[in-house]
This record gives sequence, C-alpha cells and structure tokens, in this order.
Amino acid sequence: MPKLSYAEIARIEERRVALGTAAVVAHAEPIAGGWMAFDGDGSWGNLAVGLGLDGPVSDEELDRLVAFYAQRGVEPRIEVCPFAHESLLRGLAARGFVLREFENVLAREIETDEDLRALAPRGLPEGLEIVRVDPADEAQARAFIDTATSGFRPEGSPIAPALFEVTRRIVAHPQCDSFLALVNGEPAGGGSVETGEEGAALFGASVLPRFRGRGIQQALILRRLERVRERGGSLACIGARPGIPTERNAIRLGFFMAYSKGILMRRGEGQPG
Repeated sequence: MPKLSYAEIARIEERRVALGTAAVVAHAEPIAGGWMAFDGDGSWGNLAVGLGLDGPVSDEELDRLVAFYAQRGVEPRIEVCPFAHESLLRGLAARGFVLREFENVLAREIETDEDLRALAPRGLPEGLEIVRVDPADEAQARAFIDTATSGFRPEGSPIAPALFEVTRRIVAHPQCDSFLALVNGEPAGGGSVETGEEGAALFGASVLPRFRGRGIQQALILRRLERVRERGGSLACIGARPGIPTERNAIRLGFFMAYSKGILMRRGEGQPG
C-alpha cells in the first residue's frame, strides 16, 4: 500500500499541474485554489486545473473562468479532480460544461535504495542512449521538441507555434528535465519530468512510429524516475488516457492507479483549445 492516501496524492499532483502550467504558459491567473491558463492556438496549455481542492467554488469564480476563455476565443477546458468540492461540478453543469474524456493519474513511490534498472531485466534496447537536454543547446532542444511532440499532432504535420514555444519553455524551466532518446545517434523519442517540492510528474513523452515496440518508452520512464530521485523526490505521477501504451508501461514499472479525473469542456465560447 502507498504511504500517502489517494486524496493526498491527488492534492499534490493537481497543485503541481496547476503551478507548473502557470509557470510556462503565456498567461495564467489563480482561481478557486487552482489556475486557469491560456497559451494560444494549438497549445495544450489552454486549461484550468486544481480548482475546488480547498473548498466551495463560487458562481463569481466560475463566471470569471468562462469570461477568461471567451475573451481569448478559446473553448473552456477544465480538469476536475474527484476530490474537488461538489460545488465545482454543480456550477460547471449549470454553465453548460459537459464531460469530454477521462484521464487516469498513476503514481509511484520511489525508495532511496531501489534498483530502478532492475525493472528492465533485459537492459536498454540495443543502440539506445538517453541524454538530458541542455537548455542552452538550441539544436538539441529543437531535436527534442520535434521528437517529443510527435505523438501529440498528426504524423508529418508541422508543430504549431504555440506548442513549440510552450515546450521550449519547459526545456528551460529550472524544475524540469527533458530527455532525448537516441538510437545509434538518431532521435527516436523524448519526454520530460518536473520535480516539485512534494511530488514529480513524468509527461510529454513520444516515441517516433518506426522506433516503437523496442522498449524505448519504458527506458524513458526509468531514466526520468532516476532523475526524480537525484533531485530528492520520492513520489512520481503520470497522467494518461485510459488504456493507452503509456498506462500499460507505467503499470509494468510499478505505478498504480491513484485516481481518475474528468476533462470538461463548454461549447460556444470560441475555438477548440
């Protein structure tokens, strides 16, 4: 059993997401104990998260959230934690928000003396090298961004400027580390990790289609877990849509299901976020 309760894990992770998002997007405002963020067309950073964890959410706050996104021409998108106050869901429903999808949050505690590499008894895939991206190396940062964002856009399509910029800010953020997976020197995959005061999260990982099925994603997870421990962390989370390979790989490496959250959206206030 985990040392922390599921509710404690959720509070740590939701606050980390809220603060971490606010730190890298173009504009963000605190609201109802969380943050609402905007980062331009094509960015994942157009979302509100962490609301309602400290108590009731008022009508005035929810009206402000709707106006925030309406003024920017973006469809409101909010992540709702199951431990948020019930007034949040009631207020969102009254304003026409509907459930769009679910996200599972998996968690893992890391022991100081744990041999993480033992979780991959076959070792690293042949020819694989995982390097930490140097934020000052523009060529390396661009190679990482192109690779790590590949799974979040149609294959072969260009990177939206907002997505490039927010990922570049993540690479440079002092609490984040980004890792590029190379197979015989060729970029094959990438992913990032943010380590906060209470918890860490592995996120933004992709493996290029021609390199899948070789264990590269698992290797990226293990390297980022090592980095969390190097930074003094003992709790790591991963968010994933139910049933996708990320979830299965995380469970194989010792993660457990901590909680599921709903992604709610409201039509009619602008373009999809």
